[in-house]
Amino acid sequence: MGRLPAIDWAPLAIPMERRLQTMAVMHYVFTFLILPVMCVWVPVYILMTRVWWLMVLYIVWFYYDFDTPKKGSRPTRWYRKSALWRHFANYFPITLVKTAELPPDKNYIIASHPHGVISIGAFTSLCTDATDFSTKFPGISSTLMTLVGQFWFPFRREYSMLTGGVESSRDSLKWLLRNPGRGRAVGIVVGGAAEALDAKPGCYDLNLANRRGFIRFALRFGADLVPMYNFGENDIYHQFPNPRGSKLRSIQVYIKKMFGFTPPLLRGRGIFNYSFGLLPHRTPITSVMGAPISVDRVEDPTEAQVDELHARYCEALSKLFDDHKTKYGVPANAHLHYY
Repeated sequence: MGRLPAIDWAPLAIPMERRLQTMAVMHYVFTFLILPVMCVWVPVYILMTRVWWLMVLYIVWFYYDFDTPKKGSRPTRWYRKSALWRHFANYFPITLVKTAELPPDKNYIIASHPHGVISIGAFTSLCTDATDFSTKFPGISSTLMTLVGQFWFPFRREYSMLTGGVESSRDSLKWLLRNPGRGRAVGIVVGGAAEALDAKPGCYDLNLANRRGFIRFALRFGADLVPMYNFGENDIYHQFPNPRGSKLRSIQVYIKKMFGFTPPLLRGRGIFNYSFGLLPHRTPITSVMGAPISVDRVEDPTEAQVDELHARYCEALSKLFDDHKTKYGVPANAHLHYY
């Protein structure tokens, strides 16, 4: 009979700073992975108690406020600058590297790669100030687009909007690029849920070859494109083997088609051990922000114009990756692969 693998337990004597970092990450994982599940049954439970009327009032509010996630949400400065996110960023740690200025007299679409399991690099740099985005890019208001379904969970939606997370939809992107008219940086994790299935150490495959929606919007609104690569994003979790064509990948793709997303079968670390759990590993993430690609406004872009800008973007992203990869632990012979 085989022996169970040994568990690598965390030591008891850990500095308070590291404990605070772990607690901040626990808060993130709970909010984004566990709380949505709780928010499915908690409202039903409340409706069966004496305070059922509170739930009724919330339902009325939910209906009244339904469109807010597609109109910029409700980002709160004090929460984005909270010490909570500093501890969170220091856990890995996460660093934002600026390579060029973003003048505040324009709008920008920041295309973030790779998706990773839960896009921690993009979230930290664009939805919090833990990596000093506001200092490095003064006059620029940043936000991050995420799945529409994230805002269907009662209570949880209110929390998401505090950081400036917004609905990933055409109407939402149109509103953001029109309001206030300049100085807006909209983050889009281009690879989407499909790319999350490839989030594993040593993988540099990006779901980009056929992704052109963000290119069309950049042309229609004259928003400059900014490539952003998060080195280390794919290293914070391990996934069960799911190569393309495997039975597991086929099941995951089917679930994605049905529900819009599929949770990867991941393995991280625990609160008191380093061997298994839902917490990400302490692996550095470096978010490198490239130089903006100037885009002239074209009200009704042709396919040729879209293809030309898409090619320019892919070339700029590959150059950004190649110029910085060896600084952050990526082998010199590794290259991005677009599918």
